[in-house]
Amino acid sequence: MGAKAEALAKQFEGRVKEATAVLEKLNDADWKKTTAAEKWTVGVTAHHIAGAYEPVTHIITTIASGQTLPHFTTQMLDEMNAKHAVENATVTKEAAIELLERNSAAAAAAIRELTDEQLATAMPVSLYGDAPLTCQFVLEDHAVRHSYHHLARLKRAVA
Repeated sequence: MGAKAEALAKQFEGRVKEATAVLEKLNDADWKKTTAAEKWTVGVTAHHIAGAYEPVTHIITTIASGQTLPHFTTQMLDEMNAKHAVENATVTKEAAIELLERNSAAAAAAIRELTDEQLATAMPVSLYGDAPLTCQFVLEDHAVRHSYHHLARLKRAVA
């Protein structure tokens, strides 16, 4: 593990700690409120944040190993997210927090295993028009920024 991977893991864990603290304070009424952007309940949004860490971990480790990612489009992502919202409409706060803790711990461990060379490895990503994206970019964009913007929207819904 390099210093860069450790710094990225700590940044990621900071976002997770913030998300966990927000989720733990929510009451049942907050959990059922709807976010303006996603049009999902706060509970579904929380579960989405937690659930995204597993596929993101797979994506970054795939890129880091120099393997090609499967074709994946915005339409496929939208369909997957819509299905997730329906399937998790009644998710409990406890289940979402448990998933957040489990998936984020696995993601942080995977991040810490990355070398500087792996972080700099770039592969075409179809979701971005086949642009070659580095492992570090995907990590920062999805594991950190993606969860942060959903958390910000969740916080606005319960404010």
